[in-house]
Parts: sequence; structure tokens; C-alpha cells
Amino acid sequence: MADNAAKPAFFPNLLAWLTYGVCWLLAHLPYRLLLLIGRGMGWLFRVLFKSRRVVIEKNINACFPTLSTDEKAKLINQNYRETGMMVSQTLRTFLNRSAAPFDQLNIKGTKHLDAALAKKQGVLLVSGHFTALDIGGRAICERYPVAGVYRPHKNPVQEYIVKQAREKYATTMFSRDELKGIIKYLKKGGVVWYAPDQDYRRGQSVFVNFFGTPASTITATHQLARISGCQVLFYAVKRIDQAPFYQLEISAPMADFPSNDAEADTQRVNDAIEHMVRQAPEQYLWLHKRFKTRPEGDLPFY
Repeated sequence: MADNAAKPAFFPNLLAWLTYGVCWLLAHLPYRLLLLIGRGMGWLFRVLFKSRRVVIEKNINACFPTLSTDEKAKLINQNYRETGMMVSQTLRTFLNRSAAPFDQLNIKGTKHLDAALAKKQGVLLVSGHFTALDIGGRAICERYPVAGVYRPHKNPVQEYIVKQAREKYATTMFSRDELKGIIKYLKKGGVVWYAPDQDYRRGQSVFVNFFGTPASTITATHQLARISGCQVLFYAVKRIDQAPFYQLEISAPMADFPSNDAEADTQRVNDAIEHMVRQAPEQYLWLHKRFKTRPEGDLPFY
């Protein structure tokens, strides 16, 4: 686990700190107002970041080829709205220290996590990059001692704020490269919340299908389970329009996992995440270039 970073100086990072101040104020607005602001942000993203629209369209065309043109257009519009709300929801998660409503959300399937903890067995709690990902992370951390895995940010102010905010509710935060620390934590019976569904350039990866398209996918879920002896459970997070506004569910542990086949295990992980995406496809992070890395000889995807 990395040491806590020193607080970045104010004046050399003036714009970043002023942005943080605005974000802090937004995070303390009423929840429904934050959602409205998030929807407005979604419209703004659509207007300003046209290059990402190409990414979203290509991802959705590949993953949902049977949808009609109108159905795809509707899904894209919904995804922009949910992506905007992701920003406003995440601000509340990070910068508003009140535990409400995170400690009030019902999480289905906690019996599976309780059973693993009763055995003092480590748990890798796997999710995907959904627009309500951080809401789900904080909700589980309000109930259980859970560590998280994250990608460090290049901006020092952003890195400081995000890491400090997450460590207010998570037991600790590991960067995605701190594999030795994660393994040690799991061997001690800890719970690690983790999302392995992005195209990472570092680490051991294999090409396995995601919605029928080969996707470069890290084998870390297999490797961490093999070395630490932990159980692998999945954690689904979905935003809904009615109170309590989120549906959260933990799966039973994966059976016969890990096997001796890293590629087959990684395919199983992708299949499980794909299943979660299909429950709310508009809430997945389609703006990510999931298929950027291609098998040798394939044409660029984007």
C-alpha cells in the first residue's frame, strides 16, 4: 500500500483547487437536484465531446448488433444522460461525508459475503465500470471493511482528493499495480473491491470475448484468486428512478474458480460482467475504448 501523498500546494495548482471548491459545493446539494444537474452535464458532454460519441456508437454497434437504428440512438442518448449523472453521483460519494443514503441502501446477497468472512477467507468483489460504480463502492464500504483498487490520476490535486475521499470510507486504497499488497490483504481474509473490465496496457492480458468481440482483458482475477486462495463474488450496481434509487446485489461465489486455465477463467469473468451490463446497458461506461487493443493483424477498432 502506497503512503499517503502530501497535500499539493495551493497556488501552483490554483485552477484545480478552485474546481475542487465548486465540486464540493455541488456535492452538498439535494440529491434530486444533483441528478438534474447530472442530466444537464450529459447533454453538455454530447455537445462538446463529439469524438467520444464515435467511441460510444462503435461500442454499442458491436455489442448490440440486433438493435434497430432508432433503438441504438435511444440507448446512446440514455447513456449520455447516465454518464452525466455519474459525475454528479460521484461528487456526492467522494465529497459529502454524510453516510446517508449509502448506509440505508439494501444490498441483496450479503449472505454470500458474510459466509466467506465467517470462514476468514479473502474475497475479491468484482464489478464493472458502471455509472453508479462509486455509489456501490461506498454503500458496501459503509457495511463491511472493504479495500478498493483504483487507477492513480496524473493531476496531483485530483489524485490527492480522490484518494483521501475514498480512504474516508474504504479501509485502504491500492493502486492497480500494487499486486503484492492486494495479495497480502486477501490472504489475511480481507475484501477487495475491483473492476477488471477495461483495456489496460499493463499486466498480463488475453483476448477473450466481450459481447462476442475479442477484448484484451487482464488475467488478474484468475491470478489473484490462484495465489491468495480468495473467493470471487460479483457485485452488481444499478441506478433506478424510484427511491431508494439504487439496486445492489452480491452474487454467490464462482464455482470451481480458479481453474488451471487462465484464459477460460478470464472468459468467465467477462461473461459475468456482460450479464450485469445487459441488466442496464444504458448505465455502462461505453465511452471507454474497450476494444482499442486488437489481436495481431486486426484493423483498428476506433
